[in-house]
Amino acid sequence: MQKTPYSPAELLALDKQHVWHPYASVHSDVPVFPVARCEGVEIVLATGERLIDGMASWWSAIHGYNHPTLNAALTEQMADMSHVMFGGLTHQPAVHLSKLLVDITPGDLSRVFFSDSGSVAVEVALKMALQFWQAQGQANKQRILSFRNGYHGDTFAAMSVCDPVTGMHRLFEGVLAKQLFAPAPPAGFSEALPPNALDDVEQLLASHHEELAAVIIEPIVQGAGGMRFYSPEFLAGLHALCRKYNVLFIADEIATGLGRTGKWFACEHAGISPDILCLGKTLTAGYITLAATLCNDTIADIICSGDAGCFMHGPTYMGNPLACAVAARNIEMLQQSDWQREVARISAQLSAGLAPCRSLPGVVDVRVLGAIGVIELAEPVDMAQIEPAFVEAGIWLRPFGKLVYMMPPYIITDAQIEKLTSATYSVLQGQLRHR
Repeated sequence: MQKTPYSPAELLALDKQHVWHPYASVHSDVPVFPVARCEGVEIVLATGERLIDGMASWWSAIHGYNHPTLNAALTEQMADMSHVMFGGLTHQPAVHLSKLLVDITPGDLSRVFFSDSGSVAVEVALKMALQFWQAQGQANKQRILSFRNGYHGDTFAAMSVCDPVTGMHRLFEGVLAKQLFAPAPPAGFSEALPPNALDDVEQLLASHHEELAAVIIEPIVQGAGGMRFYSPEFLAGLHALCRKYNVLFIADEIATGLGRTGKWFACEHAGISPDILCLGKTLTAGYITLAATLCNDTIADIICSGDAGCFMHGPTYMGNPLACAVAARNIEMLQQSDWQREVARISAQLSAGLAPCRSLPGVVDVRVLGAIGVIELAEPVDMAQIEPAFVEAGIWLRPFGKLVYMMPPYIITDAQIEKLTSATYSVLQGQLRHR
């Protein structure tokens, strides 16, 4: 069966005419590249080039592409049902995935609410926090404390807890809910935490705890807001402050969950368990969109004892059997593998391979944590120039702003990492020399 009637040139022409890409202008001169298929750690373009994917499809494809075990999970489930409504019905893939998530997540998280994307998982978490306090007659607790440089998604409630000044959503500031923002955590995963690092946060909590429903933070790694790494001590201290001031703690692990930082969940670096945990991206290993929001029994019981008698949310594709089946298989694959060793191997290779970038003019910082490598520049990249250069070098990266970063699949080989890092250095060397 013919997959498509279009040549690469026709495909690009139609794309230019009809398709609107994320965070892109329809008038953009930044090229897009037609993909024919993906295999392992490689993206194969319709024009024949093979690119080592340093992005794991926006951090999700942790086992790479076209994996036979994950393919089998989909095809096996498809023979039974691709989808069925989750209202009043249940099925094995969703129940099994829920049990797996409860087993691997930290602390007493015991209830799993499925949704369609990471942004919606955050929406669900915020609604849970609001309903939790409403059910106890504390409807005044309806604001959220977030952090500068934070990013939590593109839907409206999620946008309201993203950085309001430097974030990508400041255009909507006038219509978003007015939340509170603390300074970003001090940078440095391994550096000693300054004695006063949490003073500003505590002052905000002390002054506003009666109106605050929750604190939300990306544990250890602030992702799209700057690819910043910070101390586990800060996270542990913040968790303790939430307990002190009777405010729920929401951990947005959409980018960090399932091993990216070297732990199952980044919260584990600080030895804490959140009240509410958001997952997405890696959940189905990049196969089908799926997200989950977990909470403990206390939160669930209180929400359901309120006036509504239930949690007021219900996506049409909630608990999609195909997505749940592949997500469960993904977690089982991790449980049966030594993924921690693989992430440590990637971390060491990225550290060695990216170190030469420190000597390039215009490079502010090079940092690595787990399977995350970041090169921070003094000035934003020129996407129209740098993206074709990466493709010509045989790699796929998608920088944003001043950041060139990589989060490769866990199955990437040493030779592929060497090519990824050396090609990155060569491209940056050429790009920065012409500035």
